[in-house]
Amino acid sequence: MDTMGRHVIAELWGCPAEKLNDLHGIERIMVNAALEAGAEVREVAFHKFAPQGVSGVVIISESHLTIHSFPEHGYASIDVYTCGDRIDPNVACEYITKALGATKLDAIEVPRGVGPIQLKDVKIRALSAQV
Repeated sequence: MDTMGRHVIAELWGCPAEKLNDLHGIERIMVNAALEAGAEVREVAFHKFAPQGVSGVVIISESHLTIHSFPEHGYASIDVYTCGDRIDPNVACEYITKALGATKLDAIEVPRGVGPIQLKDVKIRALSAQV
C-alpha cells in the first residue's frame, strides 16, 4: 500500500431540497453507502438544523463518512475517508451521489499518510462531471 488512507472530498449539486432536508433519509443513505463499500459501521450521529439542513457522521472501522447539506442551494458536501486498501471510498461517494439525486459532482481523492500534501499528489476523479 502506498498510502495510509484515501480521502474523497466531494461537492454534490442539483440535489432535491426535500432529500437534503430529510434527517432520517440522509442517515440511511450514508449508512448504506458505507455498507455498500464494504465498511464496518461503528457509530452514527446526525443533526437536523432549523430552519433547514442536515449534518452527520458515520464512523466506520476504516475511518468515516460525513455530510453537510444546504437544501436551499441544492448542495451537499461529503467526505469519505478510508484507511487501508480494502475499502474504496469512491464506491461510497458514487452511492451517495446517486441516492441524493445529484445532477453534478465535483470530487477529488487525496492520498493520506504520504507526507506533505502536494497538488501533484491529488488525483482528480471527476471534476465538474455530469452525473
